[in-house]
Amino acid sequence: MFAMTATEPEAGALRRWPAFWVCAGVASLTILDMTKVNVALPSIEQAFEVGSTELQLVLSGYVLAMGLLLVPMGRVGDQRSRRTLFVSGLTLFTLASVLCALAPNAEVLLVGRLVQGIAAGIHMPQVIGLIQQLFPGKERGQAFGLFGATIGLATAFGPMVGGLSIAIGGVADGWRGIFWMNLPLGAIAVVFALRLLPRDRGSGRRLTLDPVGIVLFGGAVLALMLPFLFTTGAPDDPAERWWSLAGFAVLLIALVLWERSYEARGKAPLLPLSLFAVPSFRNGAVVGTAYFAAMPAMFLLTTLFLQSGVQLTALTAAFVTIGFALTSSVSSWLGGRLVARRGRGLVVLGVSVMLVGVAGMVLAALLLPPGAVGPVMAAIMIVSGIGGGFVISPNQTLMFSEVPVRQAGLAGSVGQLGQRIGSAIGMAIALSLFYSTLYRERGEVADLVAYHDGYALGMASVGAFLALALAAGIADLAQRRRAGDAPGEA
Repeated sequence: MFAMTATEPEAGALRRWPAFWVCAGVASLTILDMTKVNVALPSIEQAFEVGSTELQLVLSGYVLAMGLLLVPMGRVGDQRSRRTLFVSGLTLFTLASVLCALAPNAEVLLVGRLVQGIAAGIHMPQVIGLIQQLFPGKERGQAFGLFGATIGLATAFGPMVGGLSIAIGGVADGWRGIFWMNLPLGAIAVVFALRLLPRDRGSGRRLTLDPVGIVLFGGAVLALMLPFLFTTGAPDDPAERWWSLAGFAVLLIALVLWERSYEARGKAPLLPLSLFAVPSFRNGAVVGTAYFAAMPAMFLLTTLFLQSGVQLTALTAAFVTIGFALTSSVSSWLGGRLVARRGRGLVVLGVSVMLVGVAGMVLAALLLPPGAVGPVMAAIMIVSGIGGGFVISPNQTLMFSEVPVRQAGLAGSVGQLGQRIGSAIGMAIALSLFYSTLYRERGEVADLVAYHDGYALGMASVGAFLALALAAGIADLAQRRRAGDAPGEA
């Protein structure tokens, strides 16, 4: 008994890292399901004979469903058991993946993707909360560094995983393997989560959820996302969809006013506005949202261009991104160790490298013969990955550095919400520019020229989002210097 008590802190320290890898692994599995489907779009289109609208919903419907639940579930996790919500969401995610794999038509596939998104919205908020809970002080920076590395790997390796599945299963049904692989991986993750994640009972207080805030928040997210979900570039895209953004503005104002009033009455609001009063959190959220609006769109456009324009196979197109995955994982781990000394300047450097990489990709597509495009893009991806790794984990470390642990799940949910909404909007804008160019130019110019123009225009939106991330990073860096902060301080 005495020996167990004496070694309890040491045992807890030893269990932290296995618990961390469970969290990081499940987060990677969730992000993989967003990026590995990108490369399967041509196969799904062929299998079900669907158009760009349905394909957009398969991609972004998953993100929308996740986004609606991230903040409320983060709030519940902070007040109750993060472990219970983590396991529940992961179990539902695994079962929904089976539904997607068995889908006989596009409608069932879309339902399965929406349920996957709901499940991800339950378990993903618990990941950041658990990491905040498990690691104190400087060790937290190392943990976020490794977490950023795994997320970077998942994002960049997703197309390759999808390409391998299609190569093994064939063009007609290979996409189903993308979802089947979640069954064993999810089941194994549930077992390890039950064994390794810390048991907790939250605050022990009565659960408070701010129902009016939840309704206003959900309506605002829907109103923001809907016009982008139905922006495919096709000539018959409904023009009235943009009126939804006016509804978003009204709901956002109502949400802010309600949350202020709710908090003034001594109650706990869904979105504590005090979070956004913390410069490190606010600036980090802008950088993260803009960056994740750019990166998945960059992978999506590149794989589509290489498959449809240059006529590479899905697997060959996916291999172009491997260099990004490898170098971003190394620089993300390194960034987690350097952020305490270099601070926001590291993020600014990373975004700058990514911007140069995007310009290089466009020039390669426009100027090189088809046979040289793939190898040159692969080389550019290697350099871009170095920059990407210096953005993800350092930004997360800086963003959460001043957030109290009791609000870790909620703050993590808000951060992930920005990333997921950014991803959905970024992919929707990039896809609409890509496909609208093809609709407009096909028949007027050679097919390859139309793909060149569509890729260049879509990548211009990627560059614009990265420029926004760069501006936010520079503004934060200037603010810290004016305040006399040390480079790594929050």
